[in-house]
Amino acid sequence: MSETSSNTLQYRFDGPEEAPVLILGASLGTTWHMWDRQIPELTRHWRVFRFDMPGHGGAPAHPCGSVGELAERLLATLDELGVQRFGYAGCAFGGAIGIELALRHPQRVASLALIAASPRFGTADEFRQRGVIVRSNGLDPIARSAPERWFTPGFAAAQPAITDWAVQMVRTTDPGCYIAACEALAAFDVRAELGRIGVPTLVLVGSEDQVTGQGEARTLVAGIPDSRLAVVPGASHLAPVEQPAAVTDLLVRHFSTAWQESHAAIAPPPVKPVLSPKSMTPPAPVAAVAEIAAAEQPEAVVGAVRNDPYEAGLKVRREVLGDAHVDRALASADDFSGDFQELITRYAWGEVWNRPGLDRRSRSCVTLTALVAGGHLDELAFHTRAALRNGLTPAEIKEVLLQAAVYCGVPAANSAFKVAQAVIREETTPPE
Repeated sequence: MSETSSNTLQYRFDGPEEAPVLILGASLGTTWHMWDRQIPELTRHWRVFRFDMPGHGGAPAHPCGSVGELAERLLATLDELGVQRFGYAGCAFGGAIGIELALRHPQRVASLALIAASPRFGTADEFRQRGVIVRSNGLDPIARSAPERWFTPGFAAAQPAITDWAVQMVRTTDPGCYIAACEALAAFDVRAELGRIGVPTLVLVGSEDQVTGQGEARTLVAGIPDSRLAVVPGASHLAPVEQPAAVTDLLVRHFSTAWQESHAAIAPPPVKPVLSPKSMTPPAPVAAVAEIAAAEQPEAVVGAVRNDPYEAGLKVRREVLGDAHVDRALASADDFSGDFQELITRYAWGEVWNRPGLDRRSRSCVTLTALVAGGHLDELAFHTRAALRNGLTPAEIKEVLLQAAVYCGVPAANSAFKVAQAVIREETTPPE
C-alpha cells in the first residue's frame, strides 16, 4: 500500500517482486477492487500494480483536470518506485490513461490492453452534463444508475452483492474528483492520433456493452496498427467483474505473447476460472471470442498553423455552450447570418472568452449580469446552462441574480429568475 502526495497516486502491489510489472487501471467511479478476481492468476506471472484515481477508494482528493495529468501522476508514482517499463491494462477511463501513456511515453509501455475503451467517450456535452448533475445533486443519482450501465440485467439480478458493492463504490467517491474526471473525459479525443500507438494492443469489449460498445472497439482496432479485437459474450461495461475468467484468460494470453521486454515470453498456460469472493457466486464460465481486425491507418491531419483565433474560439464556444447548441447555430447560418457567426466565434469566443485574466466561472457571472441588465432573456437561458457547465452551482447563480436585482432593477431580475429557474430545473434533474 502507499502514502501519496498531490502529484502521485494511491497504489498497491501484488505478486512476486522479481516479476515484470503489469499495471491495471480502473474505470471512472470504481476502485482497484474491480480487478480483484484477476489477481490470483495474473500474479502467477507478473507483479501487478493497481492504483486508485484521486478521490476514489479513499485516495486523497487532489482532482486531475485531464487524462494527461492523470497519466503524469501515474508516471511520477512509478518513477518513485523505480518502475521504468511495464505492461498496461485499463478499463474505460483506465483505458484512456493507457492510450495517453502509449502516445506520450511510448518508451515506457511494453504492451497494452484496452477494455471498454474508446478514442472519444461519448460527447463532451454528456460528460459536462453529468458534472452538472453531480454538482447539484451529489453522487447518489449516478451511483443508483451505475449497475444498469455496468452490468447486464441478468447479472445484476443474480448478483445483488456485487450490485450493492458497485452502488456504494460510486457513492463514496469524492464529488469534486468525479466532476474533474468528467471534465477530463469531455476533453479527451485521440481519434486522429491512434496510428501513432506502436505497441501490441488488445482491444477487449463486452458483447452487451451499451456504454462503449463494439463500434468504439472497432474504431480503436482500425486506428492502432498492431491491435486485436476480443469480444466477450455475456458481458457489459465492467467485463472484468462480470466475466472474470474470460477476461483473465485474454489478458494472460495477450501479455504472455506480446510482451516486448528483456524478460522471456511466457507460454500462456491453461487458465482456471477465477473464483469470486465468498459473498459472491462464481459466474458460469464463458468462452471468450477473439478476432483480428485489419488495421487501417487514419488519414493524416494536414493544415497550416493559423494565427486566426477562429479555431480557438470555436473550441471555447463548444466547451462553454455545448456541441448541440453550437451545431444548431452554425447549421442555421446562411449567406445573411454566416458572417455574424464567424464574428462572434472569432472575437467573442476566440479573443475575449479565451483571455487568461478571468476564469470561466467569473466570466459566466459577468455575462449573466450583463444579460439581465440588457433584458436578453433568450441568451440568458443558454448562458445559464453555460454557467452550470463552467462550475457555478444553482445557489451561486441565485446570488448573481440577487446582486443583479439591486443594480439592474427588480423587474429585470424577476424575468431572469423565471428563465434561470426553468433552465436549472431541467439541467439538474437526474434522468429517470
